[in-house]
Amino acid sequence: MLPNSLSQTGASAADFDDLESQVTSCDRPDKPEEACGVFGVYAPGEDVAKLAYFGLYALQHRGQESAGIATFPKDHPPCLHKEMGLVSQVFNETILNTLVGELAVGHTRYSTTGTSRAVNAQPALVPTRLGHLALAHNGNLVNTPILREELLRNHHNLVTSTDSELIAFAIAEAVDSGKTWLEAGIHAFNRCQGAFSLVIGTPDGIIGARDPNGIRPLVIGALPKANSSDPTRYALASETCGLDIIGAEYLRDVEPGEMVWITNEGMTSYHWVPQPQPKLCIFEMIYFARPDSVMQNESLYTYRMRIGRRLALESPADADLVIAVPDSGIPAAIGFSQASGIPYAEGLIKNRYVGRTFIQPTQSMREAGIRMKLNPLRDVLQGKRILLVDDSIVRGTTSRKIVKALRDAGATEVHMRISSPPVTHPCFYGIDTDSQDHLIAATKSVEEIAAQIEVDSLSYLSWAGMLEETRDDPANFCSACFTGQYPVPVPEPLKSAKLLLEKNFPSLEAIASA
Repeated sequence: MLPNSLSQTGASAADFDDLESQVTSCDRPDKPEEACGVFGVYAPGEDVAKLAYFGLYALQHRGQESAGIATFPKDHPPCLHKEMGLVSQVFNETILNTLVGELAVGHTRYSTTGTSRAVNAQPALVPTRLGHLALAHNGNLVNTPILREELLRNHHNLVTSTDSELIAFAIAEAVDSGKTWLEAGIHAFNRCQGAFSLVIGTPDGIIGARDPNGIRPLVIGALPKANSSDPTRYALASETCGLDIIGAEYLRDVEPGEMVWITNEGMTSYHWVPQPQPKLCIFEMIYFARPDSVMQNESLYTYRMRIGRRLALESPADADLVIAVPDSGIPAAIGFSQASGIPYAEGLIKNRYVGRTFIQPTQSMREAGIRMKLNPLRDVLQGKRILLVDDSIVRGTTSRKIVKALRDAGATEVHMRISSPPVTHPCFYGIDTDSQDHLIAATKSVEEIAAQIEVDSLSYLSWAGMLEETRDDPANFCSACFTGQYPVPVPEPLKSAKLLLEKNFPSLEAIASA
């Protein structure tokens, strides 16, 4: 009853390591790379594995390296299936039919800690005196070495290189010491420092929890009832789009420092932190979360259009057309067009069926300008002054290629506008960013970046404008990647591994007044 299919394709973990080593930094996307997606559903009488499958399918933009689902049949050990690959590659009807139970926990992964290997796929399944727990985690801990050392000292058999497994074993350790699921969860959460949004399956119910800052999102939904007298069945997801796909109604967010407990008796809430300090990652708003997901009581499409309008007011330009880097730059480009009066058009077509590939083009293909992801529309661009909108620039490598492609397609001028401030600092809370010396804005001025990516002009959205357009208290967001002001203290060894520059960056006051 514990199927744990980590590699039905026949590829070993070492094979994936070999493939991973072939992917150089210049082959990676020129963006902050994804977090992870978590999903949970408590729905006795429903096909919970299929509900989890579709929930993960909707959350796959948050991670495409591996996927997994654990289910808990009543009075039986849990069932688990996880593998490397996309959700549609990992699961089929036959596999889903083996995943029976009253509740399910799912995860789709992008590796932010631990290598991209099958053994690191989630959910993490750990035995306890009360039965197994299955844990799905979105975020990053900053005290991983200390927690790992403590657990190894207590003779726990750690099998992965992820911080997620450490959280699972910390809960199991507390359960085995005599605590209930809820007591153990709170005890373990207090040992964790950093970002964690968790969905935890147990034989008795599902736990959903967020760290005291709520850096990564987690929402609660209710599935439709067949009859008004039926008990409410609940779902948890990283974003509301994971609820929409299964027809669940969004109820609310799990609050920072809150734990919810979902059983056949309903849902109860426990605030395990006396004074939480909300610090939602602002990049969730700008880029990561799907545009149809709801945050701050509106779709992110609406927010992204609004920052595009703000960008047009802050950094106008003379141009014939506004175009976007698809897909993430589209809402801001539309907003820029609306505010500036410059017509919006599609100038770049994205191949939406391109995922991560380990097959590298030959040098002759590179020289011929192989375009796997974006292709310009020559008849749209020919002879035009182009205003190009994107959501961020990290290394600048992709931006330069796009600008060159636009010029090769006949654009006479290319002006670039970015709907976020310059990224100058790495993230330690669940987004995979380069070390600081690889972030172009950490080493170059805006003018130097413009020269490197070969645009006629370049402007970024102001830090104040980005936060003001959330229409919430700016103090409720983490924007450390733009300011270096980290809401959760980062231990010095971890900090020094990625903060490699001695450059004097502007103070928060200077950024706010820019």
